[in-house]
Amino acid sequence: MNRPNIVWVTLDSVRQDHTSMAGYSRDTTPRIQRIADEPDGQAYRNCIGHSKSTLPASGAILTCTPPSHNTVGITGETVPGSIPTVAELLSDAGYHTACLSRNSFVSSATDLDRGFDQFQWLAASTIHRAGPRTLLKYFFNLRRHSAGLTTNTAKHATPFLMNEVAKRWLQSAADRSDPSFFYLHYNEPHRPYYPPLPYLDRYTDDLDVSPAEASERAMELHYSQKERIAFGDFTGEDLAVLKAMYDAEIAYTDEMIGRLFEFVRSLDIGETIFVVTADHGELFGELGLLGHNLALHDGLVNVPMITHGLDTTVESDDLIQHIDVMRTLLEIADADTVSTDGIDLRSGERDHAFSQREAGQFEPYLGHNPDFDTERYHETMLTAVRTQEFKHLTSERKSELFELPDEETDMAEDYPEVDGDLAAVAEEWLDTTAKPVTEGVEGEFTDAMERQLEDLGYV
Repeated sequence: MNRPNIVWVTLDSVRQDHTSMAGYSRDTTPRIQRIADEPDGQAYRNCIGHSKSTLPASGAILTCTPPSHNTVGITGETVPGSIPTVAELLSDAGYHTACLSRNSFVSSATDLDRGFDQFQWLAASTIHRAGPRTLLKYFFNLRRHSAGLTTNTAKHATPFLMNEVAKRWLQSAADRSDPSFFYLHYNEPHRPYYPPLPYLDRYTDDLDVSPAEASERAMELHYSQKERIAFGDFTGEDLAVLKAMYDAEIAYTDEMIGRLFEFVRSLDIGETIFVVTADHGELFGELGLLGHNLALHDGLVNVPMITHGLDTTVESDDLIQHIDVMRTLLEIADADTVSTDGIDLRSGERDHAFSQREAGQFEPYLGHNPDFDTERYHETMLTAVRTQEFKHLTSERKSELFELPDEETDMAEDYPEVDGDLAAVAEEWLDTTAKPVTEGVEGEFTDAMERQLEDLGYV
């Protein structure tokens, strides 16, 4: 049986409505759009991510199970030993598995490296493992593909470096008789939003500050984000600056993913399914928030999903989730799917999409402002059930119903039947599919991993 290679690219923090596939006013992702527009391509407009941040979202993708079931990012940080990873399932099915990650949450600290034959976490402390030739090439391209000569690691972009390492790994697949699964987690455009130098002025024409000033403002907003949220201290100009820098980072990352796709297509490795998505999105003032905090707003969970070489029966506007795409790939690979959730998109469709968030982390905001309005958000673990028209939020002591796209006005009294039906769907799902397999397990992050998370604003 000839089984396809799989290349899965996860971008960090891309919201669907800031992409060309969503008809955004800025053409930020023309190359990814072209992949979707090919005869074997498809863009899905209603891919609903499993959570609002990298750890729970990645835990769901790489185990093909809901966050509260695998506990990663909800009550723990590490995949329980009783849950097999996607890499293990594909390895058992005869695949060579490899993962290149730029985020500490996808690393040995969380056991999400389990099952990969090749695994490399790239950070300032491990960059030497990219190899001397690759590093030299990156160094000579620092002005074209990064921030130039600066010791501030938070300013440096790494898609060029990721591409160079990934290309070397992908090339090795040509020498293998067994199919390969490559999982690539790019950090961009995760904050701080500091695009490579040639992209600084991409979207700054309408700003009242220079591109250089805009990039430094974005850095300052990055470091003061929690304080700004705590006091509601951000202006329309602040948001315009953040969006300009964010969109420029998306545009640069799009260029690099386009290059990677063309490289994969040039290889003599046989049939290959190519997937591009994001783990979660970002907020720019919605619900009084910046970045990815506290909520399950569509700005956080409606993410791009593009496939090439994957034949499905679902339409571009249908609801899908990451675990559906992953489950379909596992089925195609003839892997064991007993432990997994999700729908085979070659024959099924989804009525409800589920997203989850851990218990509210209010301390960073209350530490800045004791009067921060925590009542606006949910205190305990939050679950969202989404249909095409509605989103129902439920936690231990609170529930809300929104008629999309409005996610501010609780419409439970106007639609009591819908509210009751979705509450029942959430309750059944939490008691069955999403029931925790065990208590959460803490991760073991090295000092280097903690430093990277600090650069990203997590610590």
